[in-house]
Amino acid sequence: MNRSEARRPNLVFEPVKSEVLKNNPLGDPALRYVPVYLPPSYDGTKSFPVIYLLAGFASTGMSFLNYGFGRQTVPEMIDRLIREGSMPETIVVMPDCMTRYGGSQYVDSAATGAYETYLTGELIDVIDRKFSTLPEARHRAIVGKSSGGFGALRLGMRHPDRFSALACHSGDMDFELCYRPNFPNAARILERYDGSIEAFFQRWESLDKKPKGEFTLLDIMAMAACYDPDPSKPAPSNMHLPFEPHTCQLIPERWERWKSFDPLTMLEEPRYQDALGSLRLLYLDCGSLDEYNLQFGHRSFTTRANELGIAHRYEEFPDTHTDTSYRYRASLPLLAEAISE
Repeated sequence: MNRSEARRPNLVFEPVKSEVLKNNPLGDPALRYVPVYLPPSYDGTKSFPVIYLLAGFASTGMSFLNYGFGRQTVPEMIDRLIREGSMPETIVVMPDCMTRYGGSQYVDSAATGAYETYLTGELIDVIDRKFSTLPEARHRAIVGKSSGGFGALRLGMRHPDRFSALACHSGDMDFELCYRPNFPNAARILERYDGSIEAFFQRWESLDKKPKGEFTLLDIMAMAACYDPDPSKPAPSNMHLPFEPHTCQLIPERWERWKSFDPLTMLEEPRYQDALGSLRLLYLDCGSLDEYNLQFGHRSFTTRANELGIAHRYEEFPDTHTDTSYRYRASLPLLAEAISE
C-alpha cells in the first residue's frame, strides 16, 4: 500500500496540564500535548483497552508521527494492523516526557522533574477520564524502544497495579556495557569546555545545528540527571557524573546510584520478580547488531528470567539500534491481545 492509498489514522492531541511538572527544575512546560490514537470503531459508546507507547531518548510522543519515505508512521502501522484484523482495537497513547536535557528516562528526578509520577498517576487518570477506556490495570499495557523500552520495563516492574503487560524493545540495561564504554568519549568532549558542563550545555542550547560529535556528552549528562541528581546545584550542573572527568576513573558510590536503575539489578529484587511474574505478557527483543551492546544485556536478562521462572518471550533480529520501529508490528498485536482478554 503506497502513501496515497493509506487511510488517515484517527488521532487527537490531548492537552494535559500537569500539577507535578509545575515549577520543575529545568523550566520545562507543565502543559503537554499528547497524541492519542483512537481505533476505527471508537465513537465514545464502547470502551477500549489502552497501550502507552514511550519514545526513546531525544524523542517524544510527536516523534511517532514523523513521516519517512518508504515507511508508515507508527499510528499508520497500528491502524493498518487493526483494520487487517491482526490486532484487536486498542487506544494507543504517546506521552510527552521530554526535558531540556533530551529526556526523562521516565523516572522521578530532583534534577529534571517527576515524570514517573506524571505518567503513572496524572496522565493515566486524564486518559481514563477523557476517553472511553477500560480503566482496570488488566486492560492497560506499556511499551517502548531504547530509553522508552527501559521506561516501559522499569515502570512495569514498579507499577503492576497500573500495567498488566509490557514490551521492551532494545531497552537500556546492563549499564556496564551500554553506558560505561561512552564515558571516555564524554570526558574528552568535556575537556574541550575546561570540565564545565554549564559551558558545554549553554553552547549546545545556543546552536541551531547541534554538533553530532558532542551528543555523547549530552546523553551521559542527561542520564546522570535522571539517575544521580544533585539538587544542591542549579541547572545545568544539577547532577553527579559517575566518573572523575580528568582521569575518567569511576566514582564507586556514584556508579552504584546509576546501577540501582539497571533492570538487571532490579531483577534481583523479589518485589520486581513478583511484578514481572504477574504480567499477562512480558515481551523483549533486541537487534543482534546493536551498537550500544544492548543485545548482551537482553541475553543476560532473559537468562536470569528463565532461572527465576518468569514467563516471557525474547526475540533477536538481525539489525542495529536505529530505525527499528517496524518491530512494533511484533509487540503491539501481542500486547493488545493480552489486555483485551
